[in-house]
Amino acid sequence: MTDFTNIKAIIFDYGGTLDTNAQHWAHVLWAAYERAGVPVSEEQFREAYVCGERALAREPIIRPTDTFRDVLLKKVALELQELSRRGCLAGSEGRVWEWTEAVAQHCMDYIRPILDVSRKVLAQLRERYKLVLVSNFYGNIEAILADFRLTFFERVVESAVVGVRKPDPAIYRLGVEATGCSPVEVLVVGDSYGKDIVPAGQVGCRTVWLKGKGWTSETVDESLPDAVITTLPQLLDLLPQV
Repeated sequence: MTDFTNIKAIIFDYGGTLDTNAQHWAHVLWAAYERAGVPVSEEQFREAYVCGERALAREPIIRPTDTFRDVLLKKVALELQELSRRGCLAGSEGRVWEWTEAVAQHCMDYIRPILDVSRKVLAQLRERYKLVLVSNFYGNIEAILADFRLTFFERVVESAVVGVRKPDPAIYRLGVEATGCSPVEVLVVGDSYGKDIVPAGQVGCRTVWLKGKGWTSETVDESLPDAVITTLPQLLDLLPQV
């Protein structure tokens, strides 16, 4: 069993790690599209998803006070607008707002029980470790943490605020600095092999990969992370028991 006895702080990723149990958000959204009956193919959706993500990264669409439901509504609206522009929703444009609301609600229903589990895990870990969040987000992660009652982190390092994004290792260096520990005393937990595990390892942190269904089915070296888990509570079993 991997020895984590020297760990003093844990850095968590947010999206995909705490809210979807390592399911890439594209998969979560597509399942919601299917449940809502949006008449598009998965390929059409994925193209619109990419366009929407680029727009959110490029333009100040998300406000600092936006909750995650607000983010979902804006995200899905962008995707459906793109699908409509491409002619994928011809004759159904009048249902766009109905679909936007339905997709967002299906996503919220999906993540709430997962967040309940994550909240319990974080509450236990906060008693023994310094907790820091490092996330690629839109500038409103603090509002989301408050809304979901995930206020367990001593510091939050958010890409839109600090001006650097994963997979740049620099954002994890900022995370380590926020813990006040040396890299070897910091454990990083994330669902993205390329954006969390690789850069955190380059900084010198220990890593646990929360493995799930990613954006692609790429082959990776599973010997790189110190441990691999498939649910967040499994992390508790890896760490020394008090």
